Amino acid sequence: NDLTPPPKFKVIFMNDNVTTVDFVMAILQEIFDHSFEGAEELTKKIHVDGSASVAILPFEIAESKAVETTLIARTNNFPLNVKIEPES
Repeated sequence: NDLTPPPKFKVIFMNDNVTTVDFVMAILQEIFDHSFEGAEELTKKIHVDGSASVAILPFEIAESKAVETTLIARTNNFPLNVKIEPES
């Protein structure tokens, strides 16, 4: 019986000194469906800790959202760095 669920991956936002809080919060709400409060909390965590996991998703979805986020960030001239790693 091979019904093990697909592995989940963490989408991690890295802190930088250029990307604005407003931009990060907008991405968290629009692409990752976080509430305003949730986005605010995550944005603070990214700033204070240097990075934070913003979602845990199947690989294809995690990768797609990470690529979409990076494209939007670059379009807006932000160096926001997004990593994907297996959930431990």
